[in-house]
Amino acid sequence: MSRAGQDENTNTGTGRNIALRLAYDGTRYHGWQEQPRDVTVAGTLKDALRRICPDAGAITGCSRTDAGVHALRYCASFKTAASIPAERLPFALNTYLPRDIAVLDAVNAPEDFNAILSCEKKEYIYKIRSSRLRDPFMNGRAYFYHSRLDVEKMRRAARDFVGTRDFAAVRSVGTETKTTIRTVYHCELDRDGDELTVRICADGFLYNMARAIVGTLLYVSEGKIAPDGIDAILQARDRRAAGPTAPPQGLYLARVWYDGAVGEMMER
Repeated sequence: MSRAGQDENTNTGTGRNIALRLAYDGTRYHGWQEQPRDVTVAGTLKDALRRICPDAGAITGCSRTDAGVHALRYCASFKTAASIPAERLPFALNTYLPRDIAVLDAVNAPEDFNAILSCEKKEYIYKIRSSRLRDPFMNGRAYFYHSRLDVEKMRRAARDFVGTRDFAAVRSVGTETKTTIRTVYHCELDRDGDELTVRICADGFLYNMARAIVGTLLYVSEGKIAPDGIDAILQARDRRAAGPTAPPQGLYLARVWYDGAVGEMMER
């Protein structure tokens, strides 16, 4: 069981357990999690799902993405007694979904499958556009950063985020969790012209952890934090010692890993 799911609600209901693979542009949504007065991805998906499967139980998402955050590959699960074949669900749901949310695949999942609790690891990517001139096609989809990036310094610092560590120093207060220890499998930077992509894979993420890591790497580039200073920051467990939380528009949930049929679906 992933630590990241210990504080999430589980999907309820009876009947078949269905896993969905979807993608969304989070620009106009107040995150994934349903909110009483705000438009969210989960709420929008639920409204469409109830048109197809009126008895559907609660929808469980694999991550509580924040307002403005996107997903290239996202998994959600729910239970229903409806007889519609899983392979027909994407076409049926997309009929009722707005254009910035798309269900791309669906499978019958094991009875005990849960999109958050069954998740083995996740990868987030963060896109930074380092240029004095803005790109209108990347508006809302990348962080426009108008200073020069020292990518080699950032790469040196990124290596010290890898491993099983206490990541309290790069966590924003806002969601209760039993532990701030996580395992980061890789923290890598890929540069393509003016675009820098930060890739962070972990067994789970604390609230704003990925964005705080990016903000800390940007402080390294600016010379405000030494490239070899990450270890001391993590050991101190002091959020004030790390960099700021980077804006949400550059963040994407890129990959999610599962075992079995759901894992195969997520890799298609």
